[in-house]
Amino acid sequence: MNPDQVSRYARHLVLREIGGPGQAALLSARVAIVGAGGLGGPAGLYLAAAGVGHITLIDDDSVDASNLQRQVQFVHSDIGMGKARAMADTLADLNPDIKTKIYETRLTANNAQGLLAGHDVVLDGTDSFATRFEVNEAAMEQQIPLVSGALGRWNGQVAAFDHRRTDGPCYQCLVPQAPPDPETCAGAGVIGALAGVIGSMMALETVKIITGSGQPLFGELLLYDGLTAKMRKVKLPKDPACPACRHPS
Repeated sequence: MNPDQVSRYARHLVLREIGGPGQAALLSARVAIVGAGGLGGPAGLYLAAAGVGHITLIDDDSVDASNLQRQVQFVHSDIGMGKARAMADTLADLNPDIKTKIYETRLTANNAQGLLAGHDVVLDGTDSFATRFEVNEAAMEQQIPLVSGALGRWNGQVAAFDHRRTDGPCYQCLVPQAPPDPETCAGAGVIGALAGVIGSMMALETVKIITGSGQPLFGELLLYDGLTAKMRKVKLPKDPACPACRHPS
């Protein structure tokens, strides 16, 4: 690291769990963020600040005024601009060390493998179960760890799936199929600061995975209730009948 980087990452370098080797791992890491919105935004800001060397942003949406209540990576002048492009500009201003790549397209079964190939961790902050299932399958196929977050009114959740192993659960072990009438932020509402809480947790899990620090949420689901400020974790067992990761006997 050069002197400017030593100064920028000084608070990481003195952490026993990260130090020089961990920071070097962050600087060489490649992370894909699917969804540059309420969760992908704060997650991406903290990952860029942490020095994750390459961040890929995948989102086909544009910034709307209603996003600004919780999507802190955007400002008023970004309204109408593509989310991936606007967020990439913000991350570049935050940390010139990093490189960003944007895909202003929706991740689908046809392009998921190509979009996620070569990354060390994938973050899923989308609001579509169909997209979540495709992200899960592509990450599983390529053995890439997946960090998943979700929001609902005053509640949020974070989970991590270690697709480098075959004995743990995948996202569809948690959600086997999409609910018939899922709530949306537009329809049900969401408290803005909750996106920052859960998105930051997603970034923290990603940093832990990249640096080998602590115990990532592999095989666990963390649930946060913003109204009561209570948090709990539950184990996620592998589902032998999972439509995505079951294996023939």
